Amino acid sequence: MSLILTPNIESPDDFYEVLTEAQREMTDEQANDMNARLVLILANQIGSLSRLKEAVALSQ
Repeated sequence: MSLILTPNIESPDDFYEVLTEAQREMTDEQANDMNARLVLILANQIGSLSRLKEAVALSQ
C-alpha cells in the first residue's frame, strides 16, 4: 500500500487554524519542537516502517 498523495484532510482550513493557533505564542524553537512531536505522533498512527520511509523520501 502506498501513501495517499491526493488531498485527504477533513476540513484542511480548520486543521491549519488549529495548528497555527497552537503555535501562535510559541518561539520558533518551541514550534519546531511541537512539530517534531506531532510528526512522531502521526508516524505512530501510520505505524508501517515502509510507509514512513516513503513519506520521508517524499518530503525531502
